[in-house]
Amino acid sequence: MLYLLLALVPLGLFAFLAQRFPEFFMEHHWAAWVVLLPIGIVTWLFVLEAGIHATIAGVLLGFAVPVKKVTPRVIRQEDPELGLAPAPEHRFRPLSNGLAIPVFAFFAAGVAVGGLGGVLASLSDPVAIGIVVGLVLGKLIGIFSAAWLMDRFTPAAKDDDYTWLDLGGLAMVAGIGFTVSVLVAELSFGLRSPHDEHAKVGILTGSAIAAVVGGHCWPCATPTTRGCAWKVGSSTRWTPSPDVSGTRSAARRA
Repeated sequence: MLYLLLALVPLGLFAFLAQRFPEFFMEHHWAAWVVLLPIGIVTWLFVLEAGIHATIAGVLLGFAVPVKKVTPRVIRQEDPELGLAPAPEHRFRPLSNGLAIPVFAFFAAGVAVGGLGGVLASLSDPVAIGIVVGLVLGKLIGIFSAAWLMDRFTPAAKDDDYTWLDLGGLAMVAGIGFTVSVLVAELSFGLRSPHDEHAKVGILTGSAIAAVVGGHCWPCATPTTRGCAWKVGSSTRWTPSPDVSGTRSAARRA
C-alpha cells in the first residue's frame, strides 16, 4: 500500500506537467527525455513494488497526456493541433521499439542461449533451420506470390501508390514473428524441451534477419510512396509527397 501511495506522487506530477505545459514539451525535444521520462520510470518502479502489474503504470501515464479532439486521420507527425500525445510517443519510439520491446521479448521467452557455442548448436538443429527459412523466405514467397496471383488472375489490383519492391519488403518484414511463433513451438515440442529451446533461437534469428533485410528492401521513399520520414536536427518529421494515386487502365487487363 505504501508504494502504491508513493506512486501517486510522480503520477500526479507527470499529469500536472503534461497538462499544464504541453507547448513547452512540444517545442523542446529534450524536455520529454529529461523531465517526463524519469518521472514515468519512477512511477513504474513504485507500481511494480506495490505488487501491481507494471503495465498499469504505463496506462495511467498515457491517460495523463492531453489529447485534442480532431477529425479522425492518420497521424504521421507531431502536430500541435493533436495535443501533446503524439510528441512523446514519437520521441520515445526508438527507445521503446529498439530496446524495451526486444529486451522484454527476449527475457519473456526464457531463451537459454548458452553463449556462441549454444547459438551455433541450436542453429544446427533442423527444427531451427526450418524456422529461419520459413520466417525469412516462407513469408516472403507466400505473401508476395499470393499478392501477385491475385493481381494477375483476379479483378483485384495492386494500388499504384506502392511498387512491387515495397510489397516485397513488406512481405519480408512479415517474417518478424515472435509471440505466436513461440507459442506454436511450445505446443509442438513441449515447454523446455531441447527442440523448444532451439526453436526459440531459430525464431529470434529468423526475425532478426527478416527485420534487417526487409527494412533495406522497403525504402522509405520511392517514386510512388506518399511520404518519407527524414531528420531535422534532433527530431524526425513527416514530409508528405504529392498524391500520385491512380487507377490501372483497362488496357492493362486486356
